[in-house]
Amino acid sequence: MKIKPAQPFTFEGENDHAILLLHGFTGSSSDVRMLGRFLQKHGYTSHAPMFPGHGVPPEQLMETSWQDWWGAVEEGYQHLVDLGYEKIIVCGLSLGGLLSLKVGYTFDVRGVIPMCAPIMQQGMNDRLYDGVRQYARQYKQFEKKDEETIEDEMDEFETLPISTLHSIDELILVVREHLHEIKQPTLVIQAGKDELVPPENADVIYDEVQAEPKTKELYEDAPHIITLWKNKERVHERILSFIKEIEAR
Repeated sequence: MKIKPAQPFTFEGENDHAILLLHGFTGSSSDVRMLGRFLQKHGYTSHAPMFPGHGVPPEQLMETSWQDWWGAVEEGYQHLVDLGYEKIIVCGLSLGGLLSLKVGYTFDVRGVIPMCAPIMQQGMNDRLYDGVRQYARQYKQFEKKDEETIEDEMDEFETLPISTLHSIDELILVVREHLHEIKQPTLVIQAGKDELVPPENADVIYDEVQAEPKTKELYEDAPHIITLWKNKERVHERILSFIKEIEAR
C-alpha cells in the first residue's frame, strides 16, 4: 500500500505576525499541525514546510543532508515574506528546533522558539540511528508489507551509508558556533522525559544565546515529541504568551 505523504501547510490568520513551524527528523508537518491550528485560532498565520526525505520511504531520507533541509527552511521563510509578512517568529521541534536556531542568526526574525533541540553530539548518532531504524520498520508496516519482506528490506536498509546522521553532527557544530549571534527574544522549550535529546541541551542553548529576553521552560513529564504530548496545550499556551510578549515590544 502506498502511503500518502504529509504536505506543507499554511494556516492563515488576521494578525500581522506569522510563525514558521519546523518539524523533526523522521517526522513531518503533522508534528506541528495542531500547534499551527491553535495559533490560527488566535489570529496568527503559520507555515510548515516539509523537509526533503521526510514523509517518503526511509531509503530516500538516507540520501539527504542538512543542506537539503535548510533549503526547505529558506523556501518556507520566503513563502511567508511573499505573503507580505515582515514580522516572523520561528518555532521548531527537534531537528526543526536546531534549524530554528540557524534561522535566528540568519534571518531578521522577531523571536526564536527551539523545542527539544539537539546542540550536543554525545551519543546522538547512536540514538538517531535507533530512531531511524524504528521509523523505517514502522513505515514498512504502514505500507502493509508482510513480515518476511520487512525483514529483507530492513537488512538492506541497515547496509545504507549513514551520512545523513553525520550531516546532523555537522549541523550541530555549525549552529553551536553561532549561538552567541542570536539576539532576538528566545524561548527554549525542553521535555523532561526526552528519550533522544537530554535536557542538558536546553541548558547549553539557554546559556550561549545572547538573546534579550530569554526564557527556558522544562516540562518534566513530556516526551521528545512534545507537540504531540497528552498535555500539549500547556506548551501551546506558553508559546502563545511568548508571541504576545514579542508583539507588545
